[in-house]
Amino acid sequence: MTRFDHAFDWARRHVEHGPLPTAVLGIATADGVVALDAFGTERGRAASVDDHYPLFSITKPIVGLAALHLIEQGRLTPETPLDRAVSGFGADRDDVVQLRHLVSHTSGIVEPPLDAPGLRELLLAPGREFAAGTVSRYSTLAFEGIAALIEHAGGVAFERAIAATAERADAAGLTFDADASQHEVSDAADQGVDYERFASLRHPGAGLLGRAVDLLAIGTALLRNDGSLVASVTYDAMLRPLTTGLPKLEPYVASRGQDWGFTWNLRHSAPGLLARDTFGHGGWAGTEFWIMPSTGVCFVLLTNIASPGRLGIDTDELHNAVAAAAF
Repeated sequence: MTRFDHAFDWARRHVEHGPLPTAVLGIATADGVVALDAFGTERGRAASVDDHYPLFSITKPIVGLAALHLIEQGRLTPETPLDRAVSGFGADRDDVVQLRHLVSHTSGIVEPPLDAPGLRELLLAPGREFAAGTVSRYSTLAFEGIAALIEHAGGVAFERAIAATAERADAAGLTFDADASQHEVSDAADQGVDYERFASLRHPGAGLLGRAVDLLAIGTALLRNDGSLVASVTYDAMLRPLTTGLPKLEPYVASRGQDWGFTWNLRHSAPGLLARDTFGHGGWAGTEFWIMPSTGVCFVLLTNIASPGRLGIDTDELHNAVAAAAF
């Protein structure tokens, strides 16, 4: 691990001196995993590199890959309307919500609390925040709409479509079963989320759990861009910014220096980063998954504390330590 010592020191430091309860950090290239380690102890058990962690919103780009596979099969397009799969959706709206709006956080669907039950019913709730395609505001519920389109177009449960996506990348550990993880989400209740109720939703926008090696396998496949996950032309399309020039509302305001592609967070002008072609996603409990084609690396940080940014954690430090060591 000598090459990436500063990155692993970052993870070790934030566990040993707080506030991260535990952490797994992994780094990979197009050839596979090059460094992987675990830090910390929880309830008397040492964290392991083989541990499953709740991924939260890292779920989103994996669901996006499943939708892209159906686009490649001619079963969907970015302009497929949501009401094709969800009868009655938008009955009180004068706009049309399409797949491209759902994947880019521009649907205008009113966002409920993360642990709110009855996702399909919530999707059908009347009202909107804004007209589709006019503003970008982060939406997790929108991924219930993507799941519905996947099921309608693919003819299988969305969980099975996600499993098939994982199989193509040899990411066999991805699961919606919360019992797969030994790690509690620290401070979840204090941050207003009933984690047990949330986990029971098997939320298509935030419900996956996985190991570092699962995400690294996906990252390696995308760094190779060899067609195992998506065709080369699809790869280019999924990284095409869909929110350039739109007003961006909290929490992803314009000053954060990113756009949304096809479910991917494109951090092309983030002021804190060295690498400007970074794409990936973070998760509510501190999970991070980022790919940097210009450096030829991807990295995964798995941890388990709700909203770590409130505690002063700056993961751009980790991004830069990985990027600089890649050369």
